[in-house]
Amino acid sequence: MAALLSSTRLLDPVVVDDIEEDRESFDNGAASSRPKEPWKAEYAKSILYAGLDAIVTCFSLISSISASRLTSADVLVLGFANLVADGISMGVGDFLSSSSEKDVAAKEMAVTEWDVTNHGGLEKMELLQKYQALGMDVDDAATVVSIFAKYNDILVHEKMMAYGRLPPEEAEKPWKNGLVTFAAFLVFGTAPLLSFIVLIPFTNSDLVKFVGACILSALALTLLGIVKAKIAGQNYAFSVVVTLFNGAAAAAAAYVVGWTLNNIAGLEG
Repeated sequence: MAALLSSTRLLDPVVVDDIEEDRESFDNGAASSRPKEPWKAEYAKSILYAGLDAIVTCFSLISSISASRLTSADVLVLGFANLVADGISMGVGDFLSSSSEKDVAAKEMAVTEWDVTNHGGLEKMELLQKYQALGMDVDDAATVVSIFAKYNDILVHEKMMAYGRLPPEEAEKPWKNGLVTFAAFLVFGTAPLLSFIVLIPFTNSDLVKFVGACILSALALTLLGIVKAKIAGQNYAFSVVVTLFNGAAAAAAAYVVGWTLNNIAGLEG
């Protein structure tokens, strides 16, 4: 707070007045009309992508196996084998993708730093034109660029941001992305298979176990839909319906293919 007050004293009096007005407006309840910020969760993208893919893939496999009239043992063996193999593939894929993005960003930053160091005048002119294209007055744009030019790192950062190139995130660890994706794939992908394990002491009916898998898959998809809505600030009901529809459509397609191959194409084992 002391640092904030100290920096406030250095601002233009007009800016200070604006800050005071903002504080009064906030205190008077204006904040209630402010849009809600999305829920910021680290690795949310990896968890959502891996979780949705795991549930849909595993449940689709169960649907196709059930349509082919294979046993519960077949479902468990093929289901877990597919789950582990796909989980490893997804985790490695996320690791390689994150590593490539970070390497590309680092390379672009190195190029921008060289350009700013060796062609500073041209780089400042391009940034000036970019600010003008965004609607900034030419004098204001020139003032902003001249201030940035005093700080080489800031000028490099602004140059990259102005052209849609994100600087590399030093805190990002690609191996963590891969590990989170792998773990999320295993956790969510296990949900449809739990029915074939939990119901073993209670029933031998493959149909009952398949219905249980449908229910567990729907619950897992609903949870993902809620998390997705929380992160993106979307309507909860809409997000859940879209997520459930995605899973149901994929499972139905897999069931139809399995049934067709078994009953029409004559591929019954």
